Amino acid sequence: MGRFIGMDVHRDFAQIAMVADGAVRDEGRVDCRSGPLKAWAGQLQPDDQVALEATGNSDAIANLLVPVVGRVVVSNPSKTRAIAEAKVKTDKVDARILAQLLAADFLPSVWLPDERTRMLRRVCTRRAHLVRQRTRLKNQVQAILHRNLAPRPPVSDLFGTRGRAWLVRQDLPADEHETITTLLRQLDFHGDELAAVDKELAGHALVDPVVRRLMTIPGIDAIVALSIVAAVGEFGRFPSPDKLVAYAGLNPSVRQSGGLPAAHGRITKAGRAHARGMLVEAAWVASRAPGPLRAFYHRVRNRRGTQIAIVATARKMTTLCWHLIHNEQDYAFARPGLVAFKRRKLELAAGAPRAVARRGAGYE
Repeated sequence: MGRFIGMDVHRDFAQIAMVADGAVRDEGRVDCRSGPLKAWAGQLQPDDQVALEATGNSDAIANLLVPVVGRVVVSNPSKTRAIAEAKVKTDKVDARILAQLLAADFLPSVWLPDERTRMLRRVCTRRAHLVRQRTRLKNQVQAILHRNLAPRPPVSDLFGTRGRAWLVRQDLPADEHETITTLLRQLDFHGDELAAVDKELAGHALVDPVVRRLMTIPGIDAIVALSIVAAVGEFGRFPSPDKLVAYAGLNPSVRQSGGLPAAHGRITKAGRAHARGMLVEAAWVASRAPGPLRAFYHRVRNRRGTQIAIVATARKMTTLCWHLIHNEQDYAFARPGLVAFKRRKLELAAGAPRAVARRGAGYE
């Protein structure tokens, strides 16, 4: 019978506890740098089992341990209530509880993504950060105009060529003009970085059949599809669409006790927030595109209001994603012209040469 090892992981070290022969004992600390961790892992046995909570560096530690032990469990910290609600909470106590829960096979675990999924998550997170930075810079420019009583811009894109020319002509203090110039330089820098990230993501999307299949759904472009793939990883690990909806945090919370009827509340918002946000954005686009999703949105909106209808549409789209991947079919109501437009836009983002339309030989 192998040993059960609990690791309470921190930034610089991990506290170790072990259950062996029915007894729990402390095993001290191990440095969380790569070298000391590998040296410690070399002392483990092939039938050992290791448990640690999900943290920023838990994936790297788990991947290092997987080849040398029988089982590695990364625990969901929000569900490890024995640790979260402990009256006495120290590193040693946490490590002991992890080891004991693992020995009892009562530890809620999280799925360990493969290397490609981790890479996609990192790139999508970097892209989301760049988008937030650009939004912050644009809001600062708008705040400058607002506090100096400037009129509303006469152009739709304040940060395009005409919009920037309009900004230069505004009667603002010299320091405010200098601030706007600085903000625009930062905006251009982040725009270039965003274009580079989009090009990298486009290259991954072009060779991914799952992404191309998801793009047949109205409202889902390559970025949304990649965000879904990065969050989900393997669709096959969800036995039903309801499980995928719950993983995305789009299912309503339920409270029920005794003989009372179940009370449904707001969505749980569990899982990866970025993918859920992208699905909601896609639902806004789908609600304006002709097709069954738009009809569904309007039916729910007429009964429950706009916000509930959008969340319901995002939930419907999540269910649709599961069925398309599970059945290996494209969306039955896909618009071929729109799908071709998405694919061409994706190819251009990946660096494909732009083709100039030319008249045929019949034109003289």
